[in-house]
Amino acid sequence: MLKQTLSLFILLLASHAFAQPERWQQRADYEMTIDMDAAKNQYRGSQRITYTNNSPDTLHRVFYHLYFNAFQPGSMMDVRSRTIADADGRVADRISKLKANEQGWIKVKSLQHDGKPANFKISETILEVSLPQPILPHSTVLLEMEWDAQVPLQIRRSGRDNNEGVRFSMTQWYPKLCEYDYQGWHANPYIGREFYGVWGDFDVKISIDKNYLVAAGGYLQNPQEVGYGYEASGQLVTRPPGDKLLWHFKAPDVHDFAWAADPDFTHTKINADDGTVMHFVWQKGMGYDAQWEKLPSIMNRARTIMNERFGKYPHREYYFIQGGDGGMEYPLATLITGNRPLNSLVGVSIHEQVHSWYQMVLGSNESLYAWMDEGFTSYASDIVENELAREGLLPGRKASANPFAGTYSAYRQLALSGLEEPLTTHADRFNTNYAYGLAAYVKGSVFLHQLEYVIGKKALAEGLLRYFDTWKFKHPNANDVIRVFEKQSGLELDWYKEDWVHTTNTIDYSINEVVADGRRATKVVIGRNGRMAMPLDIVVTYEKGEQELFYVPLESMRGEKPAEDGAKRTLLPAHRWVDPTYEFEIPERLKNISKIEIDPSGRMADVKREDNVWERKD
Repeated sequence: MLKQTLSLFILLLASHAFAQPERWQQRADYEMTIDMDAAKNQYRGSQRITYTNNSPDTLHRVFYHLYFNAFQPGSMMDVRSRTIADADGRVADRISKLKANEQGWIKVKSLQHDGKPANFKISETILEVSLPQPILPHSTVLLEMEWDAQVPLQIRRSGRDNNEGVRFSMTQWYPKLCEYDYQGWHANPYIGREFYGVWGDFDVKISIDKNYLVAAGGYLQNPQEVGYGYEASGQLVTRPPGDKLLWHFKAPDVHDFAWAADPDFTHTKINADDGTVMHFVWQKGMGYDAQWEKLPSIMNRARTIMNERFGKYPHREYYFIQGGDGGMEYPLATLITGNRPLNSLVGVSIHEQVHSWYQMVLGSNESLYAWMDEGFTSYASDIVENELAREGLLPGRKASANPFAGTYSAYRQLALSGLEEPLTTHADRFNTNYAYGLAAYVKGSVFLHQLEYVIGKKALAEGLLRYFDTWKFKHPNANDVIRVFEKQSGLELDWYKEDWVHTTNTIDYSINEVVADGRRATKVVIGRNGRMAMPLDIVVTYEKGEQELFYVPLESMRGEKPAEDGAKRTLLPAHRWVDPTYEFEIPERLKNISKIEIDPSGRMADVKREDNVWERKD
């Protein structure tokens, strides 16, 4: 009996040791009050964070991001920008030249944990806090802070007085808790790339001079007090006495909060077809009012397409705000430069709003999985813009039969450049901005469109909706993405993720030989010249114009995609990834075949497509 009990105990220990931990996520609810001195470009802030430790771990330290500290000469962002081979022209050596009153900083004055002072130290953009008592698993604590800050001259994303004269683009502006997840703390210094945040509710009060209009990624709580177009029609605005107004915003279930302010801002809004309110805020009278006034109706239609294709936008409001240094996404808002032709304004607005799906709701770790954010957003943006062009909503632009042709061309340039790095590279660690940009935006987009080639149009479309519904308001990783599409398609796809994401292996197939095989058949030899294997769609065009698809699944898929578009298809034996060649027979005389082509749809990212086609020469 003792022996049986001991064996059972050992078995239980072993099963517990190898059990997969439950995927949990932390919670941080913010209350912040900001008093802005616009003349000095400085502000005072106070913050209360109700932090819930949903992890199984005891936390003895916490970390905060202090992003503004990057805008000081000698910072990691400064050094990196001055030493990388192809610096972003918006940064270059500009940080190194900032004067004292142009630099950014956040100075923490006090920090308490459940009412007790906490010791802390600052390492550039990271605040490390030693807690007076640990935060136990599944417990909630209160973190309180007071700080002073100076808004830097606008260099990258954040700051004051951007190139278009917007006074304040307030992004990455407050002490923000770092994320702690199943991989531990993510206290990455701010070098210039992507972000990761803790889900929570934000309650933010901003006191600023009366002549400023404030726009933010949140729901305005006191429109009657602040006015400037926010008041209800026909109702008077009651402003309190004094030189400043207090703007009060709340934002539920987000992982960041951004705002902007300018005396010349004007505001309009529409009730969108999906029941939400869209706000548009820009500098009036600067020569581009006409473009901004046309934007609301176009973005209303764009939102409808997004909801249908990628999942229902979950919040009640969204802001398009002029500011920043190009286009940058935040929860419930984007900051975009405003002086653009209409199609450019629409394009950047679509891209940044699609980020509300692929980052603001599907909150992946952008630093580790930038391609899951930027790449998926680029893919979705191309679909939306092409549909708007088809409907005649983009003047002078025609819809394309293949809106991803340019994306594939850019990927091939990267793959053949010798500069490509795996998608698993941390966003800050790419050797060149070129390699990062094309990996995140381009190769990440190809990941999805090429996946359609692998699993079929229907499975991809339904898988995108399933991905959103499964992982919204969570932190999906690369494996979570591929598992959704495996479940949707019924196919094994780990091979696809391993090659496309973890390596720089390329796809390169060729038609090596087409010869008569006896009197009534034709033998075709396909060569695999690249290291990445793929299923093959091979279309044969016969002399009289009829076409037939010969489909070669990849053995690693453990199945095949359904026939698409009602095409006649012949299913061939599976192709193994180790085989350098693949042979099959067309049961037709050679003289009756006019053309053979591998993947005429162009969805497979073959880096050398010119040898994918054989044509009979009479």
